[in-house]
Amino acid sequence: MIRVLLADDDALVRSGLRALLAAEEDLTVVGEAADGREAIERARALRPDVVLMDVRMPRLDGVRATREIVSWPHRPRVLVLTTFDLDEVVDDALDAGADGFLLKRATPEQLIDGSRTVVAGDALVAPAVTRRLLVAYAGRRPPDRERLRRAAHLTDREVEILRALAEGLSNAEIAGRVYLAPETVKTHVKSILGKLGVRDRTQAVVWAYRTGFAGGDRDDA
Repeated sequence: MIRVLLADDDALVRSGLRALLAAEEDLTVVGEAADGREAIERARALRPDVVLMDVRMPRLDGVRATREIVSWPHRPRVLVLTTFDLDEVVDDALDAGADGFLLKRATPEQLIDGSRTVVAGDALVAPAVTRRLLVAYAGRRPPDRERLRRAAHLTDREVEILRALAEGLSNAEIAGRVYLAPETVKTHVKSILGKLGVRDRTQAVVWAYRTGFAGGDRDDA
């Protein structure tokens, strides 16, 4: 059973999310929070598997709440909910270590599948949306050439796999593209994370766009 904490200052939104998730046999809402500070307190007390985190909340915003939660040794995954017009603070949420993103106008299926996916840690949530966000914000700042130097340590195969990660492909999809077993792809991904000095595959994709490794001028959505 996947335990979910809802963090949103809109009670109506929380109510809708709770009703949606309650219909799923493998998802259960264990608590709610109306601001970032309460989200941290409730996450610490309830130990959910995933926090659905609104970006803009009073007292403490979702970005700072996310940064606090992802710093814990044993912590829930954080799925950030953002508006369609690309919240400016999404860029900060990326830096804070959010595990994935969904638009607030996502379909029920996307929200449900996204919650499962981000807990599994296998693939980016709503990859087309994530890429759109990354392209938008990467284009507003010069590429981080200093961090890009880390790519010199990647093998040709790892470069190929990292580019596939940046497209939002899962391990199984990458395996089919490069003709490798999924377990071999998983080993390559682990090596990539270590060489880039990033925590997980979501942050590897962030790295790829921030450094200019993944071209920001493509429309992959």
